[in-house]
Amino acid sequence: MARVLLLFGGRSAEHEVSCVSAVSVADALAEGGHRVIPVGIDRSGDWFLADAGERPLRAEGRRVTLSLPGGSLVSGEDEVGFDVAFPVLHGPYGEDGRIQGAFDMAGVPYVGCGVLGSAVAMDKDVAKRLARDAGIATTRWQMVRHADLRDDAPAVVDEVAGLLGFPVFVKPAELGSSIGVAKASTDAELKDALLRAFELSDKALVEETVTGREIEVGVLEGPRASAPGEIVIEAEWYDYEAKYNDDASRFVAPARLTRSQVATVQQLACRAFEALECRGLARVDFFFEKPGRGFILNEVNTMPGFTPISGFPLMWQASGMSYPELCNELVELALGG
Repeated sequence: MARVLLLFGGRSAEHEVSCVSAVSVADALAEGGHRVIPVGIDRSGDWFLADAGERPLRAEGRRVTLSLPGGSLVSGEDEVGFDVAFPVLHGPYGEDGRIQGAFDMAGVPYVGCGVLGSAVAMDKDVAKRLARDAGIATTRWQMVRHADLRDDAPAVVDEVAGLLGFPVFVKPAELGSSIGVAKASTDAELKDALLRAFELSDKALVEETVTGREIEVGVLEGPRASAPGEIVIEAEWYDYEAKYNDDASRFVAPARLTRSQVATVQQLACRAFEALECRGLARVDFFFEKPGRGFILNEVNTMPGFTPISGFPLMWQASGMSYPELCNELVELALGG
């Protein structure tokens, strides 16, 4: 069994989501016989050797640093030994290639996508362009830069509204967990939503509204696709609160699809995984528009949520892989097994 450096917390807006995910992963790894070494990253970016028995896990304790090159984890004069890193980190600094680059420089094996796959999947505009070039249907979108809105806001709003119509969804280009996402139905709402998105990112994505089912597929290296799952939404749309804090939505796995539809969406998920140069794992999200365009790619998440209600582990459980088996599989993949 491996000594697993479990990283959680982080500097992004998804800090709390990461802390919740990490508890489930830590318990599953321990159940599988691994030794878990939790390291919390606080909002300023400092690393701490956390108390493995505390619930929730907290980004506090003895300060530690990762040496580059060499990959040693050091606390004062003591070195903390580990075999593999499991970064349960969502959003910027954890899911966008930065921590992956540090691990590569340190020579540390780690769970999940590498620098390139992490970076391009995190940037929703780049990810959609790569998927489109690979022949995968995506939602219609327009990318807006902060500088463009500052220079001529009315022209930007007119152009986007003319291309996509209303209503539209506005989201920061480089965040997840539906953080900063807003629905806009008028010119004024569109401008306000863009300004809020620019508080979190220099680029914003404006997407058409798709009327259809929300279908997800978990992908592991191979690529291998899970049974699809479906987000059944009682709220107007799947925002942060619906994902984590209320009963406005539920996740169903396996999704109610025909065998042909399952095969199609699994194939598309694997193609997206490869087009974005992913490895290890990813959750690939689609809209299913029927009648209409069929499966339309929404986005790819390279470190999806691992909370008890998260779709990625639920889809693999529906595929016959238990939560501890899934976490063990990810560690084995990172170690080259």
